[in-house]
Parts: sequence; structure tokens; C-alpha cells
Amino acid sequence: MSAQSPIVENATALIGFNDLVGLLHAVFVKHGTSPEVAAILARNCASAERDGAHSHGIFRIPGYLSTLASGWVDGKATPVVTDVASGFVRVDAGNGFAQPALEAARPLLVAKARSAGIALLAIHNSHHFAALWPDVEPFAEEGLVALSVVNSMTCVVPHGADRPLFGTNPIAFAAPRADGAPIVFDLATSAIAHGDVQIAARKGERLPPGMGVDSLGQPTTDPKAVLEGGALLPFGGHKGSALSMMVELLAAALTGGNFSFEFNWADHPGARTPWTGQLLIVIDPSKTAGQSFAERSQELVRQMHAAGLRRLPGDRRHRTRAKSLEEGVEVDLEALNQLRDWAT
Repeated sequence: MSAQSPIVENATALIGFNDLVGLLHAVFVKHGTSPEVAAILARNCASAERDGAHSHGIFRIPGYLSTLASGWVDGKATPVVTDVASGFVRVDAGNGFAQPALEAARPLLVAKARSAGIALLAIHNSHHFAALWPDVEPFAEEGLVALSVVNSMTCVVPHGADRPLFGTNPIAFAAPRADGAPIVFDLATSAIAHGDVQIAARKGERLPPGMGVDSLGQPTTDPKAVLEGGALLPFGGHKGSALSMMVELLAAALTGGNFSFEFNWADHPGARTPWTGQLLIVIDPSKTAGQSFAERSQELVRQMHAAGLRRLPGDRRHRTRAKSLEEGVEVDLEALNQLRDWAT
């Protein structure tokens, strides 16, 4: 089916992926980013929508625009890349978004990983408001292994504490395999992603037990109670809490970025993006001895399937991606019309 133009059906529309990227690019430029930054953010948001990660796709656009309008973030920032050491690259994002900073440092990071076998990228003075898997998946498509962490705004109560301190603090991982798409996962160290709570509140849905607490610190399944003075909980109790602490140390302390509790956007009404840091570690598995890593990776997948596992991390995303590229990206019609208004 052609996806060159939207097709209305049950209050949704199908739009070609490149058309969606172009529309989002126009929206970002109209609201204060440079064309270069807009291109990166537009592809990032469109990719999330294409792959069915709705909590980080078009849903995020009002937050981006509100943040830009508030003056909290510099939508035209030019990242400054510093070659620190043989396996270390540092980027000052200039109070801009993290994805353009990653893009600016990517050639040097890959070159160092190919040369030394491993390289680290430390991004600071940056804002990250999107899914994390698009940051690591491209490395796996080049045969590299990638791990990334980023901290966010304070909204998670550490295990055993009585007030929020950490962010949702996701971890993303990507690895190549011989006979299929890369293995990719992206998980929050909170029990549920903040964006999913916002979507549940918008739809009037309840949360599963154990996701969050209200303003009094009492367990709740009401997403509005979590968002209005409440907080999220870490997944897995003390284990998820420890991982969230690790992300704070790697993404903020090690990079020179802000901890989740260190920035204050009170003077910027409408600001939504966390001003923190991001760390990426990229490994060249061709340096390992013996059978190729991709073949070993594929063997692990075979054994997981043999053990009864029917779906690997990322499988649903890849199926949704294939359908979207064939038929068009399905989006809410009202949201699509809103994007067109914002673009013009």
C-alpha cells in the first residue's frame, strides 16, 4: 500500500515515514531549533512513532515545544567535541539536546572504538527527552556493541527512602547478531516509564500495583496521583534502586552533567526536558578471540528460543517498523492535524 499521503480510518491516519520526518522537521524549525538540530530530533521522534514506541514519539512534541518556548534549552546549540584520550571523547552539548551532541561525536567515537577496541563518550550540559534505544541501535547495525545510560528529572523514590531523588534513569543496550536484526533493549530503572504514566493519565487508565506512590507516599494505581505530587518507584525494589544510582554516577558524575536533583527549572515555566548528562560505551567485538561475536550472539538467541522464549527484546518493535515502512506510520489524526498547524 502506498503511504505517500495520509489515509483517514477510525480517527487515525497513515503517513509515510519520510513525510513524517519532514513534517516534524518543519515543526522544530518553526519553534526555534536550527535546521541541523531539527533534522536529528525529527528522525528520532519519527523513528519512535514508526516502531510503536508512542510514549517517545509524537506524544513528546508538546513537551519539546514548551521547553523551547520557555528558553530552558538552546535549540540552536553547537556541540563542542573534545578528544580527551585514546578511548575517551567528551562533548559539551551547550545546553542543547543530547542527540545532536552524539551525532557530532559519533565519527570520532567509532574510530576510537575500532582502534582501541573500546571507547567512551561523555556528554554533559545536555537535555535528553526521547527513547534511548535509537542512540545505541545504529552502532549494532555497524557490528559494534553499545551501552548507554542517561539520567533525568527527579521523580523516583529510592528503595527505602521517603521522597523522590532519582530520575527514571534508563539503560539501553545493542548488540549485533549473525542472522537477524540487532538485539536491542531500552529499559527504565523505574517500575514504569514516566511517559507511560502520562499516557495512562490521559486515557483514564489505572496503573498496575507497585508502580508509584501519591503525594503522601502511599501506594497508588492512579496515574494522576503519581504525576500530581506523587512519585514513581524503582523496579525490583533495592535492585532497581541500585541500578538507578549507578546511572546517576555514570551519566552525571562521570560526564560532568547534573544529577537528577541538581537543576531547577522554576524560572522557566513550561520547561519539560531534564538538563543532565549521558554516557555511551562502544565496543568493537571483532577484537575478541575465536568465533565471531555475531555468531555467538545468534547462538544465544537460538538457545533462548529452544528454552521456550517466543519473543526477544526488540522483536515487536522490528515487526511494527516493517509494517510502518510498508503501509505507513499510523498516527492519531488529531495529533497529525496539530503537527500541521504547528508547522505552519
